[in-house]
Amino acid sequence: MAETAAREAELLAKVPTGLLINGEWRDASDGGTFEVADPATGKVLATLASATSEDALAALDAADKVQASWARTAPRERAEILRRGFELVTERAEDFALLMTMEMGKPLAESRGEVVYGAEFLRWFSEEAVRDYGRYLTTPEGKNKILVQRKPVGPCLLITPWNFPLAMATRKVGPAIAAGCTMVLKPAKLTPLTSQLFAQTMIEAGLPAGVLNVVSSKSASGISGPLMQDSRLRKVSFTGSTPVGKQLLKDAANNVLRTSMELGGNAPFIVFEDADLDKAVEGAMAAKMRNMGEACTAANRFLVQASVAEEFTTKFANAMKALKTGRGTEADTTVGPLIDGGARDDVHALVTAAVEAGASVSTGGAPVDGDGYFYQPTVLANVPNDADILRSEIFGPVAPVTTFETEEQAIALANASEYGLASYIYSRDVNRMFRVSEQIEFGLVGYNAGVISNAAAPFGGVKQSGMGREGGAEGLDEYTTVQYIGIADPYAK
Repeated sequence: MAETAAREAELLAKVPTGLLINGEWRDASDGGTFEVADPATGKVLATLASATSEDALAALDAADKVQASWARTAPRERAEILRRGFELVTERAEDFALLMTMEMGKPLAESRGEVVYGAEFLRWFSEEAVRDYGRYLTTPEGKNKILVQRKPVGPCLLITPWNFPLAMATRKVGPAIAAGCTMVLKPAKLTPLTSQLFAQTMIEAGLPAGVLNVVSSKSASGISGPLMQDSRLRKVSFTGSTPVGKQLLKDAANNVLRTSMELGGNAPFIVFEDADLDKAVEGAMAAKMRNMGEACTAANRFLVQASVAEEFTTKFANAMKALKTGRGTEADTTVGPLIDGGARDDVHALVTAAVEAGASVSTGGAPVDGDGYFYQPTVLANVPNDADILRSEIFGPVAPVTTFETEEQAIALANASEYGLASYIYSRDVNRMFRVSEQIEFGLVGYNAGVISNAAAPFGGVKQSGMGREGGAEGLDEYTTVQYIGIADPYAK
């Protein structure tokens, strides 16, 4: 334990605690601070400078001043900075993993997985930076030439959530750098330490002063409000809850800002009677329990064909029962804490209401006594289709199972949500996969796969799960504007 404590203290000493503005770490303008706590113990990990509105505008000043020169920087140079960032993050994987486990709670094995996933956005966009193609062609009637080019959208506000502290930053910073945009990054106040260390790493990778500015703060509105009222800001990219996303969209309307919104989810996990049930359970564990269920892509509703529901639920409950809760640094931990006490209370309230509505507890169903914000991995069977837990984003290690009879009913149940981010289908019938995926209203579909996020694939949802895409070639498009130049055709008569 003493060795672990010493290692954690050594790592925390490496993390900058100030605001990054124009390449320098500084205190908040009013001297304000806020604390970051370990959700496994409740103990304070670090005290950071808390940015004010004045600091936010200073960060935008810095971003605006270097936007023109950064946009003119050769794509290869921007690509090389991203590549060096990828290499440095990979070299420091253990530091990033431990830091995420400390501030967010996930087991070290999951944190290591996030480092690999998050770093890949830097490598992917280093490769995309030199492939931001335009086009040149003749108009159909032959009078003019069409020249289309892509240009960086300009200074961006990037607002990241607490659940994936590294990957959500790299998924936004990577394409912004590749496109030639400058940035003001606002990390979540619950887990800002990873973003602080990542920003320092990008400086070491060669990112010029002012291109990336970081304003960690205890007041989200104190940062976003004045920035979104400033005409120099050209884009906001937000990952978080749908209610906050809606407010940001209203704020963005005043200056007609470009927006990317990755919002809430209520993912259906559909198991048909012809599925390989063992693989379906394996996929269900991955789709549900990644990040303790604190993911917008987490399987939220398990829709199982009635003929196999009992067998699937029994196997699923046995797999969940075998998990072990604990601090993420402990070697045998497979489930860490929820992010705070409020989150745990919300999860338990949903479970309690579902049981009162007629659901039965197959395993779990209660908070874990002791320090930290732990909740038992839970499977609920026979959940009524009108239960609140099927309409809410659970954001915890709870899996409600309900049944359906026909393919048409499965599709109707899947679409009975305001959200449309991730979905999962388990079946041996490929034709069924095509039929169902074409009819369900979700931006992401996993077919016999419980984890599908990848830097090379477009990530995003429909309906109230947001707009825009992150990752893939589409991710770079989000940070560019299209300019058309009409040129008189020298051969036209």
